Amino acid sequence: MTLNRQWLLKARPHGMIGPDNFEYTETPIPQIGDGEILVQNQYLSFDPTQRNWMVDRPGYLPPVGMGEVMRAGSVSEVVESKHPDFKPGELVQTTGCWQDFAVVAPGQGPMGVNKLPSGVSPEMMLSILGITGMTAYFGLLDHGQPEEGETVLVSGAAGATGSVVGQIAKLKGCRTVGIAGGEKKCAWLTDVAKFDSAIDYKSEDVSERIGELCPNKWDVFFDNVAGPILEAALNHLNLYSRVVMCGGIANYNNIEPVPGPNNLMNIVTNRARMQGFIILDYLPRAMEAIEALVGWVSAGDIVYEVDVQEGFDNIPSTLQRLYTGENFGKQLLRI
Repeated sequence: MTLNRQWLLKARPHGMIGPDNFEYTETPIPQIGDGEILVQNQYLSFDPTQRNWMVDRPGYLPPVGMGEVMRAGSVSEVVESKHPDFKPGELVQTTGCWQDFAVVAPGQGPMGVNKLPSGVSPEMMLSILGITGMTAYFGLLDHGQPEEGETVLVSGAAGATGSVVGQIAKLKGCRTVGIAGGEKKCAWLTDVAKFDSAIDYKSEDVSERIGELCPNKWDVFFDNVAGPILEAALNHLNLYSRVVMCGGIANYNNIEPVPGPNNLMNIVTNRARMQGFIILDYLPRAMEAIEALVGWVSAGDIVYEVDVQEGFDNIPSTLQRLYTGENFGKQLLRI
């Protein structure tokens, strides 16, 4: 390969993202300087927050600039290195973006450059041991603080993060109720991930079902969705309950701002706590989560799903799958 294929941000989204938001181009393979590494991307990670990076507004990371390569996490192979800690042929996790080749360096970019541990596959590194697994671990345990016997409610429960949240909660002795879209996903939650119950938001009244399945209300709500599901959940919170705000995928593609829940006073009257968090703040503690997750997966206590698409041409459409509900588990693409 003599050229570097890239997908650039062509237009900021207005509503649902589509192919018109991106532009394909080819450039020369970049050269590296001292301390830098040239990597060839093998797998790309797709996350709902990428939609936020495409919008020109302040956030926890700068927005992707117009005409810039679309940002994404990756597992990549070292092709050339002028850094003493990395050798050609090694696999690393980094921010390789939507392209074949990238120049990276330790300490640069959101994720830096990290070697894959021995025996860990790219799929595993970008899912259960990556951002989604760590988000579940730190979000639930640091902010949700579940106690044995409590009820944990999870939205987006069949997703890469939500499914792990529920399984960790079960390991901590909690009762778990997941909210997901469609019979297949709900069946997977109870039959495979061992949630106690599941609610199909596509066919059921979410607030009514929460009331039925949580007769003593809930103590922790891990929310990946926001919107009407957050409002439904806030009808059933316990005294001193905790709401962990992880994401708001229900609103990401809306053209107009969505009003907040009209029952937020329930937070006040029930002395509850609502906490947002960003996983990048926890990267210094990454090994704590990875060691725990590896142990649980090895013991068969946690299962996870990956949805792997194929081919460089399919990169834009693979991102769209996150917002249409087509994906099942962690969304990846193998280049």
